[in-house]
Formats: sequence, structure tokens, C-alpha cells
Amino acid sequence: MKRIVPEFTLSEEQLNTVRTLARECNLCEETVRILYGRGIRDKDAVNKFMSPSKSHFISPFNMSGMRQAVDLITTARDEGWVVLVYGDYDADGICASTIMRGALRDFGIEPFVVVPERKDGYGLSNELIDRVFDEYFPQLVITVDCGISCAEQVEYIKELGAEVIVTDHHELPDKIPDCICINPKFNDDYIYDNLCGAGVAFKVGCALNGDSGYKYLDYAAIATVADSVPLTGENRDIVYEGLKLINERPAKNYAQFLSKQDTVTSQTLAFTLAPKINAAGRMNDAKAALELFAERDENKIIELSNRLSEYNVARQKCCDELYADAKRMIREKGSCGRIILLCNENWNSGFVGIVAARIVDEFSRPAILFVKRGDTLKGSARSIDGVNVFEALKACSQYISEFGGHSQAAGVNVTEDNFENLERALDEYMRSNYSEEDFAPVIFINGTLDGAYNQKFVKELELLEPFGVGNRRPLFAVEETALPTKRIKSTHLSLKSDKLELMYFGGLKHKKLLESEISKRLVFEYNVSVFRGKETVKGFVRDVVYDKRAFISASEELALSYLETLSCESSGNIPVLPISKAADFAASEEEGTVFIAWDENGLNLVSGVKNLDCNIFVPSLRSFSKTVLFAPSADADLNGFKRAIILNETFGMRLENLNGVEVYKVQGAEYPSFLNELSCERDELLSIFAHFANNTGAFEGGTVYEVVKNHSFANPLQTAFALSVFVQLGLIAFDSGSLRVNKGVKSKLENSELYNIVKGVKNG
Repeated sequence: MKRIVPEFTLSEEQLNTVRTLARECNLCEETVRILYGRGIRDKDAVNKFMSPSKSHFISPFNMSGMRQAVDLITTARDEGWVVLVYGDYDADGICASTIMRGALRDFGIEPFVVVPERKDGYGLSNELIDRVFDEYFPQLVITVDCGISCAEQVEYIKELGAEVIVTDHHELPDKIPDCICINPKFNDDYIYDNLCGAGVAFKVGCALNGDSGYKYLDYAAIATVADSVPLTGENRDIVYEGLKLINERPAKNYAQFLSKQDTVTSQTLAFTLAPKINAAGRMNDAKAALELFAERDENKIIELSNRLSEYNVARQKCCDELYADAKRMIREKGSCGRIILLCNENWNSGFVGIVAARIVDEFSRPAILFVKRGDTLKGSARSIDGVNVFEALKACSQYISEFGGHSQAAGVNVTEDNFENLERALDEYMRSNYSEEDFAPVIFINGTLDGAYNQKFVKELELLEPFGVGNRRPLFAVEETALPTKRIKSTHLSLKSDKLELMYFGGLKHKKLLESEISKRLVFEYNVSVFRGKETVKGFVRDVVYDKRAFISASEELALSYLETLSCESSGNIPVLPISKAADFAASEEEGTVFIAWDENGLNLVSGVKNLDCNIFVPSLRSFSKTVLFAPSADADLNGFKRAIILNETFGMRLENLNGVEVYKVQGAEYPSFLNELSCERDELLSIFAHFANNTGAFEGGTVYEVVKNHSFANPLQTAFALSVFVQLGLIAFDSGSLRVNKGVKSKLENSELYNIVKGVKNG
């Protein structure tokens, strides 16, 4: 079950410091609390963070190797050397190459630029170096976003007669190339070490051309966001200034990817622009992105922009197919332990990292997806917050041919015969070093809205932009019970809260939960919009969390949902599962079992089930771990589960997404006790029918559940029972979102299977 926890907890002494800082900086205490918790803890740091600017840029000459690089580049210009820029195929590498090319041109050098394709591998390779020298025979090679781990390849370039300058930002290896190296990770006077590759290229450009190098801040900003480096320190200043440039006068080379109406933010760069640049490299045509950023002909810019957009669509399709394939393998595997390892020789190595991240997000555990190439399995690893996959790989390195990376992402190669050994060893490491709680999804919040929101505080939150890695968008929680909802377009909801107007994009599947009396916490972010000069504050809901035993206070909602299930046609004979076998599934480490119940009697039927996480209406977690689902909605997506075990007696299963799911009913399952509360008296049912017949057209709702929830009735459960019976008898139907009485239709109550079931339950 998801947990909501504070992003940080401050002591009383720290809170006193926060209050003092808030007064000194004329900011809300809540704003300063967020900054303080994120390590910004004095007046100068707060003011600098709240006012990002190029005035905060660090001198590029504080970086070791910079003066020597400028001197060598000056010699290359003065003596007319052939200069080649060697980049990388991802968005950071493409932007870094673009910046370095522009900076050298401005300095008086017309360089050649080469980026490898993904099939060539990352970094310098002797094969590509040979091709480069055959075509260009450079006298100076400048790497961007690569090279620091390529000492042998640098020596090879030098043997071929060229000088080398390495500009990179990756972690320093044990052996540094014997050439001029520029990297913020060196222990020098450059006080910020989190620049991306394009950020380093930007600093070289500034060293060469002074402040005129700032015209490439847009590309530096795009790369900084795309490469997921922390948006703190100088990176924050780069992205802030780069976004200003993009919004004021975007370059034609990427303008096709941006909306003309909307303000471009760091989220725009991350989710709209960067994926299209990366798609070119993933589709083995990184050169297309490089050409786009160099092109001046508008027709060719449109052509190349369209090509990158098409690549991105194709990339999304391939990732979706790979993702579906990976989930199928997980379901067939049954148990994934504390880490997921999958391999397929048909997968594209350019997509496994993306899909591994999706698997991590969905299953809340680290994942490594491998592609088989001969006897070698080439893998991409991703991890959850708090679990260091790099250290895990290091601890199991006896089974690994090669690996590298950091705590949240890594590349790893193994031989085929060591795959199972590595899987077993990694699972044992995870179990020994992390508790079960470490794998539970966590939502970090920065406060709780108990009453009216603070307008000044909400406005100050806007000043924390740009958001991203290292500076996440602040989230807040609000406690709610029943909330009226309004459907917006296809899957969005508008929520009516007395504290704040809320929007839930993609929240339709939670409509029943939101409208129920179940106590829940909505996690949201503040959003300020301006329309015709008027500012409006809304909360954008990001998640809904409730207590795992909330069903106890939701008996009416569970009963109404159960009646929906009983009112459908029979799903045929459901296989009966012995109680002991169901208990085995509850105790097993095997994943993929969902237990379905409608009351506590069903929950108590099988030992061990009560200890599992509980969800209401739809699975709240996107993973397919063992769970209990109370009163599933008709549109509850159970397609990823391996089996569904029903704990209460039922007539049918009105579930749309059960493809490939094994469905069982536990032996001895009984109808929920709340059926005893229903009346089968003819006169009472007829009076309810008369009420609807006399007010035809006045009842909105596309289902019995919606009609009952949308309108006030003295006894909602009895009304829902009667309506469900009338549906089975054909006396009423639903048309265009409202209830319709079918006049002239006659039938006996005994013709309703639901009526007979409830009457039988009441008669014992």
C-alpha cells in the first residue's frame, strides 16, 4: 500500500531558524521550510535560489584544464587545423555537439561534427575513430559528453597524429585519459559538479567567446533537463535563463515541437522536446537530430522535425510492445522476488532502459531488462528511491562481465549461463540489505491543507521553478470523504471540495472512490492559471491514498457495488478452490493473486488474506503483487493478475478486463451479510418502481450505482436492489446517461435471478 510521508522532518530548533529566515527574506514560513529541508539554509542561499540568474554563473576558468583547452583551440584556429567534435547519440550529446559547434564557429573555426549511432556503442570506439580519420583526418578532436572513460581510445587518436581535448561530466574512472580533460567532477576551484555534457560544452563556449556564449543557453537548458541532472546550483541558473530564451525567441530548429500558446517550462522540455531528440538516437538516426539543430533552410527544418516526431511515435509504439511483453513474462514467471530480471533476444537495446523504468514504477522494485546478443546479455538497470542498484551489482560482481552507472541506473552485461546466478544473488542481496517496507511506494509531501490555502504561499511556490531532479515539485495532501465529481472530457474529473477547487487528470477510474464516504487523502500540487487577467488557484490531484482497512466504514458502497455484480448475467460456472489451496496462494511468495471480497466474512474465510494490502473498487497500486480487492468496479483492470480468487458467493463477475486471468471461487464462500438487510416484499419494491415511473427522465446516471449515488433516497441499498431487479426484468433501462422506464413491460419478480438469490439468502 502506498504511504504518504513528509519529505523531511525538522526539529524545533530548525523550525526556529526557518521562522527567522522567513522574516529576513520576506517569505512565507512554509516556503522557507521547503527550501531548508532541501539544504538551502542561509539568507544568501535562499535569495540566490529564489532569484536564479546568469549573474550567478561560475567562471569557466575555475575548471581545471579550461585555460589549456582555450590555448590549444586558439592555436588550432590560428594555424588552420582540422577540428572535429565527437559527441553522443542522446539529447545531452546532441545538444552538447550543437553548442560546441556553434562556439567554435563563433571563435573562427568551422569544425566537423560526428555523433555515433546507438549501434556503435557509447563513447569513443576505435572502429568509428578509423572511419573519422579516413574521412576527415582531424588534427584536433574535442569530445563532448563522453571520453573521460576512454583512455585507450584517446591514446589511439594521439597515435594517429591528433591532439585531444576531452569535455565530459560523467564519474571519473581510475585511469584518466592522457590529454587535456575538462570535467566538473575534478577536485578543483569549480564549486559545482553536476553539470551535464552540454553544460560543460556551454562553459567551454563561454571561455572562448565570453558572454556571447550565452546565446546557446537554450540548448544547455534542454540537455540539462533531458539528462536528469539535479536542477540545483548552476544547473538551476542555466535552465532558468535557457527557458527565458526559449519563451522569448525560440530557435526555428526546435520551435516545431513547442506549442505557440503555452509557456515552456522544464516539464515541457522533459516530456515534449527531449523525447523527440532522444528518439532519433534510439532509432539509430542520431545524425537526424544533429542535422536539425544545424539546419537553416526552413523546409528542411520542417522535414527533419517531422522525421523526429515520427521516430518518437515509433519509439512509443515499440516501448509499449516491449512493455506488454515484459509484463506478460512477469505474469508467467509468477514470482519476481525483490528484483525483476527479464531477458529477450528480440528486444531493442535502445528501449530496455525506458521500459525498465516503467516496470520499476509499476512494480515498486528494481528491474534489469536484458537483450541477448550471442552469448552475452546486455542489460539496463533502473531502481526505486532508497535502493542502490549499483551497490547491489557491485556485491554480485562475480557473476557480471561488465557494469557501470550509479545508484538509480546502470548498464550491466552478463554471460547467458550466469543469468540465473545473478538473479538469485541480487534477490538475496536485496532481502539481506533492505526491509519489505523499503519496497513500499512512498509519496513525499510538503504539507497538509487543513483549511483555506495561503494565496501568498501558492504564489511563492511558482518561484521555486524550474522543477526537476533535485528540486521536485512540492506536493500536499488534503483529507476528504465524499466529493461530488464532474466528468471532464474522456477521463478527467473536476472535484468539488470546500477547501480548494481540484482537477484530477485521468482520474475517472477513481470516480467511485472519490464519491464514496470512505476517508481518503488526496495528494495534489498547486497550480495558478491566469485567464483574462484573473488568477485562479487549483489543485491538480496526483494520487489518492486511503487506509487499507477503510472498507469497514464503507459497507454501503461495498453493498451497492456488489449488487451491480449480482445484477449482471451469470458468468458461468466458476471453478471452486479448496480453502487450503487459497491459503497456500495467500502465503506463497508468488505474485499475481488478487482476492476479491465484499464483506469481512469473506476476508476471514481464508487464513493469511487479512494480512494482505487491501484496495477498494480498483487496484490502487499499479503492480500485481498479492492484494485484496473489495467490491471491484466493472471497469477494474485486473488483466495483469495471474489469478482472481473470489471470497464471497456471487452469481456473476461483471469485470471487463479478465483476459488470461484464472478465476476461482473459494469453497464455502457465502453471500455477504448485508443481503439480509434487504426487503423482498412485493409492496415495497412496487412503491420504489412507482416512484421512478412517476418521475421518468429525472434520474441521471448510466448505472444503478450512479443513479443511487447521484440522488437522495431514504434507503439507498434497498433502492439499488429494487432497481437491479427491475433491470433484470426489463422494466427499466439506461439510455444516454439517465434511467428510462420501459412502459408496458410486465414480469413477475420471480423471473429475476437476483430477487431469487436475495430471497433465498433471507430464508436461510
